[in-house]
Amino acid sequence: MDEISTEWVAEPELDDPAFVEGLPGVGHVGKLVAEHVVEEADSQLVCRVHSEHFPPQVTVDDDSVAELAAAEIHAVETEGRDLLVLTGNHQAQDNVGHYRVTDAFLDVAETFDTTDVFALGGVPTGELVEEHDVVGSVSDADLKEELAEAGVEFRSEEPAGGIVGSSGLLVGLGGKRGFDAVCLMGETSGYLVDPKAAKVVLAVLEELLGFDVDEEALDDRADEMEEVVSRLQDMEDGPSPGDEDLRYIG
Repeated sequence: MDEISTEWVAEPELDDPAFVEGLPGVGHVGKLVAEHVVEEADSQLVCRVHSEHFPPQVTVDDDSVAELAAAEIHAVETEGRDLLVLTGNHQAQDNVGHYRVTDAFLDVAETFDTTDVFALGGVPTGELVEEHDVVGSVSDADLKEELAEAGVEFRSEEPAGGIVGSSGLLVGLGGKRGFDAVCLMGETSGYLVDPKAAKVVLAVLEELLGFDVDEEALDDRADEMEEVVSRLQDMEDGPSPGDEDLRYIG
């Protein structure tokens, strides 16, 4: 197997598509958004990107057929901008791999004459969040005005430590290669999968690119996660047992 290989499945004709990335990361925020768009909109698998830098494992489908770990890029036609949506269950496992795999993603974007790249992710707060803001980073300061009008906040030197993985490199490498690249990050605790943060990022993306998808599935996931958070808070707020209340479970 080559270090990186792109398996083409289809070559659709798209109208001025924007490239949207949502791979696993903090709170799985970007992944939730990307998967939701692919599932709810009219999507078509375009290609799979395989790499030796992905984990050494396969996925097994409902028919027990094994497939190498891969990132997938889907074409999505919308009433606004068409999209190329990158999804997957893995990121590269090493520094060199992150750079080379991200370059492969940008190669696919160039194939469709894409000029705009949107990396999606989460920014950790370290605590549970009630009101989720979207924090942005850009490859060029000229991109900030339109994003700010859509509700994106720009905070000096945040996130602390920078943006790790494909989301960061799509902005950094994308800018070097001439793309208008931005990263949209929903505030999240960083402890749990966060559908509520995904919803606010999706809302900003929809406004920027002029499309709309049904959010019912995300709402359902957010409600489920609210129940989990509520139970965790109840456990934290509950009374500490005295010595006489200790029990042993065997």
